[in-house]
Amino acid sequence: MFIWLAGAVGALLQLPARAQSFGPSGTTTLSVTVGPEASISIATATSALATTGTGFNNAFTGGTTFTYKIRSTKTGGTGSIGVEVTSDFSPGSGPSVASPPTAGDALSYTCTVATPATACTGSQTASTTAVTPVATFGADAHSAMGGNTGSLNWALTDDPKYGTGTYTATVTFTISAA
Repeated sequence: MFIWLAGAVGALLQLPARAQSFGPSGTTTLSVTVGPEASISIATATSALATTGTGFNNAFTGGTTFTYKIRSTKTGGTGSIGVEVTSDFSPGSGPSVASPPTAGDALSYTCTVATPATACTGSQTASTTAVTPVATFGADAHSAMGGNTGSLNWALTDDPKYGTGTYTATVTFTISAA
């Protein structure tokens, strides 16, 4: 069936009539593109560091736990979790990551991370100028729907030069996937 229309200049235009088919069912095709993605949630809002013992022989220690979700590209995919001290200890006269009162003072950590991550190896020294490693991911890495867990175990030198008081620093975690 065709509909004939006459144009203003006398030409004829032939258009096919559009017929819709109605019936008891119909179909469509859905398409979704799933890309790499990553997110992290820090479970320990405040990580209190404490020393066990006296005589400056023990470091201040404590932990930070987190949950991560990751999906990396099937072929050649990568990902990582890192930390950076984005606000050094304050107020002054206490510990410092950027300018410790004594050479060798350090805020360090070790990593524990559930599969599919590969945790950092050995003790890492925290930095105020660079992201330091926590975990890495390879190609086709997938976390559980509820996420996978990890933790950092902190150690801060107990230096007699630290003034008494409470000092706080901010550590920022980052996660990425490609």
